[in-house]
Amino acid sequence: MGGQKKLSLKQIERAQARRREADKADKKKKEKKGIPKEKKSVGIVPPSAKNKKIVSEIKKMKVLTPFTVSTQFNIRISAAKDFLEQLEQTGAVELVSGNHTIKIYKPIVA
Repeated sequence: MGGQKKLSLKQIERAQARRREADKADKKKKEKKGIPKEKKSVGIVPPSAKNKKIVSEIKKMKVLTPFTVSTQFNIRISAAKDFLEQLEQTGAVELVSGNHTIKIYKPIVA
């Protein structure tokens, strides 16, 4: 028996005005978006620890974490972890501190 109350003319006008403003805002957002950027694919294979160019770039960095290496060389973080472990074995970097989650390295300047 009850049902929803019938809106007055003033309330209907306000609701229509709000909808028009919301539509205008949506159109502006769509225009600003433009062309979506292409997603870069990250490499799975880490770079070679014997590559002189890459090792020299790493020695220029102050602090080495898996995240910084992965962003610098566009590789996955797991590959960057393996790469840093290889560099530690070859003696290019040394472990400063770390735990099971993250390890922090610094380059050895020779």
